[in-house]
Amino acid sequence: MADFTKKAIKETFINMLNEQPLSQITVKKITQKLGINRNTFYYHYEDLPQLIEEIITEEADTIIEKYKNIDSIEMAFRTVLDFAEKNRRAILHIYNSVNRDIFERYLWKVCEYAVISYGKKVVDDSQISDFDRETLITLYKCELFGVAMSWMSSGATEDLRKNIARICELRKGIIEETLNRCKN
Repeated sequence: MADFTKKAIKETFINMLNEQPLSQITVKKITQKLGINRNTFYYHYEDLPQLIEEIITEEADTIIEKYKNIDSIEMAFRTVLDFAEKNRRAILHIYNSVNRDIFERYLWKVCEYAVISYGKKVVDDSQISDFDRETLITLYKCELFGVAMSWMSSGATEDLRKNIARICELRKGIIEETLNRCKN
């Protein structure tokens, strides 16, 4: 029963967040919509930020599970895109709220996973130094994060899939050239 209630709270919150800004959602409104009392909400969650964090953490983990083998930088971008596009309006409402840091923290986690997973496919551990590996992970993680944040700051209105395809087309061969430089 507790799992059913938690799931209902999360689903109701996400539905509400897809319809209105986070600042207009309260525990009282969630519980009224569900027909439960406030104590039931507080039995499961300390407050709305904790609920948001759990939802975003689960979503990030689901995406990481879905993309176990990332074999191209375009697939790494798509991993991050899935995270941002699934509930676009809800994510925008979180992005534009005081709880933005929760979204950023887990977007960063997905970006890091995507880059490290892709890096394992293209770089043998003995091919480059640990310093170069960490530098490249940081560079590409920041690039993925930056593209996603730029999209969010523009209101998530542009066709990000088209932009990512073009970015990857323009950058074709750069990763291979960078790895060659690291080896020499």
